[in-house]
Amino acid sequence: MNDKMDIIRKWVEKGDEDLGTALVIQMHIPEYRHVTAFHCQQAVEKYLKAYLIYLKVEFRRTHDLVYLLELINAKESIDEIMIVSIMELADYAVEIRYPETTIELTEAETNNAILIAKNIRDFVHKKMNITSEFH
Repeated sequence: MNDKMDIIRKWVEKGDEDLGTALVIQMHIPEYRHVTAFHCQQAVEKYLKAYLIYLKVEFRRTHDLVYLLELINAKESIDEIMIVSIMELADYAVEIRYPETTIELTEAETNNAILIAKNIRDFVHKKMNITSEFH
């Protein structure tokens, strides 16, 4: 495996760790919806960064999904439905983890965040023609 694909796989694995964490929290501490949503946002962020590396697009260190989407969209057109779904996670970034930022989420919103993360995972896997196990 070449270095680029190794780095991409590491980003995907980190995204899988966040998605897996979201699923465990949802299953065992369902009232921590904001934490579940945060980990979904983090998973999508990492999947997008893996895809940017695949596309050979440099990016700065950020949690900003809008910025990452703009970089991808400059290289190849992204479906509007995908952009809208990813944007739903934008408010769940790092700031949600601090006491002065409170977001009350419904169970449906949390379930949707997980679905979005899974869909983005599938999207980048297909685009990059990779497979990886999700535990």
